[in-house]
Amino acid sequence: MEVVDKLWTIGALCGPNGTCEHRRFNEDSTDCAGVVHLTGMSEFVVRENTLASCGRRSFLRAALGAAALVPAGAQQAALSGTPTPRSWSPDQPVSYPDPDVVALDTRFRRYMVGNTVIQRLHTGTLWAEGVAWNGVGRYLVWSDIPNNRQLRWIEEDGRVTVFRAPSGFSNGNTFDFEGRQLSCEHGNRRVARYEYNGAVTVIADRFQGKRLNSPNDIVVHPDGGIWFTDPIYGIRGYYEGFKADSEIKEAVYRADPKTGQIDKVTDEPNEPNGICFSPDYKKLYIADTGTPREVRVYDLEGKTLRNSKRFVQLDVPGGGGPAASA
Repeated sequence: MEVVDKLWTIGALCGPNGTCEHRRFNEDSTDCAGVVHLTGMSEFVVRENTLASCGRRSFLRAALGAAALVPAGAQQAALSGTPTPRSWSPDQPVSYPDPDVVALDTRFRRYMVGNTVIQRLHTGTLWAEGVAWNGVGRYLVWSDIPNNRQLRWIEEDGRVTVFRAPSGFSNGNTFDFEGRQLSCEHGNRRVARYEYNGAVTVIADRFQGKRLNSPNDIVVHPDGGIWFTDPIYGIRGYYEGFKADSEIKEAVYRADPKTGQIDKVTDEPNEPNGICFSPDYKKLYIADTGTPREVRVYDLEGKTLRNSKRFVQLDVPGGGGPAASA
């Protein structure tokens, strides 16, 4: 009896030392112990004699067992600064684990999921930035900065639509705890909130009477505070905004949308870019894409940042220096 016809799968035979040997099992194979069958791989047909020889329960335990995480001791291919050639066509499956999912530090391998691959959701943007997930609408929104628009990927059917155009050359996006979208607009040199009725509320566009440079990335704290970075990238030319002179040093700010108060929390980073909180909101991480291209971490005490230190500096193999950390 044919159980599975042309199932895209491969067998990963894992030994006690954590090393895995990927092999293709045919219909006459009887070696089931320790085999994990991962969908998305090379083609083979599982027939009744295969299941009978190893036992249906053994087969299912192997197929549905602990294959999700990459074994800690498994060997990772040598890292390279050159991307692995690949076809994004759905007709060209990628072997598990995905060769382009790598850990620059072996301590991070425990977080790598071995039975999933990178999927390309969309192509055609000039510069995609600022992804944000809307849990109620089940869609992903992001900015296509040079095209002055925001796009939206809809989970239900995988469609991509134009969500907002013009977008003020928006970059970073997020949603507050009331579900309202916030965007950093390069073109308007401001942080904006889009209300349920379609109105736009300006959260911040000046500090101490001077125009902001070009707000870049943004996060929201549970206390309602809106934290954002303000480098000069959006005013250096006309590709992602409008060329203009900087009126104020690059910095990181906290805005209180209830009172309108805006505080500069640090101007230590040369070009503050990406920003995020730790899951417990006790630390703040800021990516500096200027010099020295690093991510710094701060302890958060109320509205104040303390104990600045380098969290990581990323080096691309073969790149000859630190990579930009967006």
